[in-house]
Amino acid sequence: MGQRAGSGETKDEILATVDASAPRRVLAAVMLIVVGALAIYVALAKPPAPHWLVFLLAIGGFCLWLAMRLWQATALRIELTEEVLRSSDGAVIAEVADVVAVDRGVFAFKPSNGFLIRTATKGARSWRPGLWWRLGHRIGIGGVTPGAQSKSMAEILAIMIARRETGQSQS
Repeated sequence: MGQRAGSGETKDEILATVDASAPRRVLAAVMLIVVGALAIYVALAKPPAPHWLVFLLAIGGFCLWLAMRLWQATALRIELTEEVLRSSDGAVIAEVADVVAVDRGVFAFKPSNGFLIRTATKGARSWRPGLWWRLGHRIGIGGVTPGAQSKSMAEILAIMIARRETGQSQS
């Protein structure tokens, strides 16, 4: 992995990853395709009133588009390093230094099998269906990902935050 110039330690070492397994990806995409296809079939098999026809076609098209986006997004994985939480395509989800809290609670507004991160600075809205989303200060990690991977990443991130707050080094 990459090293910082002048330092002997690696800062780009991956500490934890979260990725969607093939069966989860297939199941999620197939469910969306089935819903989209059914909506379009109902609209075309026995056309309802014009406003319902438009609604059903729009829902069907949206579900098919969402299935495609989910399939593309879940081909990637989320990686945690000492400095950043990033997608495997290089997109930085959050800087570790900017993370204020990690919430894995039952009542947290978080993705399925995932966790919620709160950051100090507001970020641009972003969404990778089934993998992660960001709305302002909140980032949701999870969706069609295994709970064990998400839990491990959340634990490591929480330990990194606790160490930062107590002033310990992260090595």
